[in-house]
Amino acid sequence: MHHTSILLIEDTQAIATQVYDFLENAGFIVDYASTGRQGVEMATISAYDVVVLDLMLPDISGIDVCKQLKQRCDPAPSIIMLTARDSLDDKSEGFTAGADDYLTKPFELVELQLRCQALSKRQHVQQRSEIVIGDLVINTHTKQAFRDTQPLTLSATDFAILMLLVDAYPAAVSRQQVIQKIWGEDFPDSDVLRSHIYTLRKVLDKPFASNMLVTIHGIGFRLQV
Repeated sequence: MHHTSILLIEDTQAIATQVYDFLENAGFIVDYASTGRQGVEMATISAYDVVVLDLMLPDISGIDVCKQLKQRCDPAPSIIMLTARDSLDDKSEGFTAGADDYLTKPFELVELQLRCQALSKRQHVQQRSEIVIGDLVINTHTKQAFRDTQPLTLSATDFAILMLLVDAYPAAVSRQQVIQKIWGEDFPDSDVLRSHIYTLRKVLDKPFASNMLVTIHGIGFRLQV
């Protein structure tokens, strides 16, 4: 049985103690760093499933820590940013740096636990060389996709969008999440996303008896079996 390993990087002792004790009692394996540099050093030595990262640290910023963890760790851990700043610009900066999730202080400990569990599950899906959802099979090493044993010819962008849907399955992915993950700040216009969803659907669904790619109006997209 796999136990999710978490690295908590938080300089406020009271918050760190509360979060550490709660997550450990919930069954996670938890390590703790009080500075950004210490956290980076620990994460490059040991592999963690999830890093719970405070944005305001005494030595280097959480943004810089996030970038270093994504660049230097293999496999890179999932990162949840904790911050009191909740503006859209702050969140955009965090996601652009590579954050996988964002939690605004004050937060409920149970919510943090649920998000850690979700990211850990997604992390292990990503690390598997072969992912199977219904009759869809994806080899993450060769970046090939098959449906009902037939190879799917996808552009790099369409494959990246498909992987976002696979990682989130069975949950939905919002339009904003797709835009942020695929294009970041360089997103041209909404027609581009619409065009890629069209071409992905044409390859993934049109030749087959049932549709897997579903549009959830007002939310985004998800895969269904």
